[in-house]
Amino acid sequence: MKIACFVSGSGTNYEQISLKNPNHRYLVFTNRPGCGGAQIAQRNGHKLVELSHIPYLKRARMRYGPGNVPRNSAERTEFEQDACSLIEQGLEGPPDLMCLAGYDLWTTDWLVDTYFPRILNVHPGDTTKGYTGLGWIASAKAILAGEDTVRSTLFIVDRTEDNGPVLVQSRPLNIVSALAGAELKEPRGLLDGLSALGRFRGMDFERFQASSTAEHQGKMKAIGETLQNALKVAGDWAIYPFGVGLIAGGRVEVEGGTVYIDGRDMPVYGYRMDEQV
Repeated sequence: MKIACFVSGSGTNYEQISLKNPNHRYLVFTNRPGCGGAQIAQRNGHKLVELSHIPYLKRARMRYGPGNVPRNSAERTEFEQDACSLIEQGLEGPPDLMCLAGYDLWTTDWLVDTYFPRILNVHPGDTTKGYTGLGWIASAKAILAGEDTVRSTLFIVDRTEDNGPVLVQSRPLNIVSALAGAELKEPRGLLDGLSALGRFRGMDFERFQASSTAEHQGKMKAIGETLQNALKVAGDWAIYPFGVGLIAGGRVEVEGGTVYIDGRDMPVYGYRMDEQV
């Protein structure tokens, strides 16, 4: 397959995808020239396309004001159109698959409408339960809901925000065990912090922010970031290459919002690594 991996930072998701699925034609696109993912692409001998979004964003901020640029602004769409033109030139045609692998920009409706259902993204939370949001927030929502475990979700990108059809979910990562393991390396009072946050169980994240102290919010952030980092290794790096392999093997079909693997329609949470054979 021709696979375009979109990266903005370290590029470790892309690295794991290509390491475990080496027999494909990869192109790496980054909106942050010189980032770690770009350097990995060069070491791997994969074609690299770099296009900074900053000039486009500056124009958009002048038009709408800082922090007010719409997801589907003309400037965002223009950036994606220019990026995809370069990508298709590099691949001599449209990609068979796009992998958002640590990509830090919103995708516009134009990109989704042009390439659906060929865009994948991974999230450090169970999106089917509403555990979405940037960075550590997904883990915080799971903790507030009283969950004992967290999962990563690989999904097909649609017009929603992290709520596209789910392809694969990781094995559950036990929250207490993950924090205990982190404490062995760098004691930070994470388990005590988790216990102290028990009083907020049952709240949604917005209410937690409004009713908790700065100290509680700091504890939640530290715990959430620890779980996010643990899920990256135990979750993202397992399910992203696996999902790409399913697609490359011709085992996946998508009809509307339903995902089929080997002709079998998947439940809303997709193929769970701990439940499937």
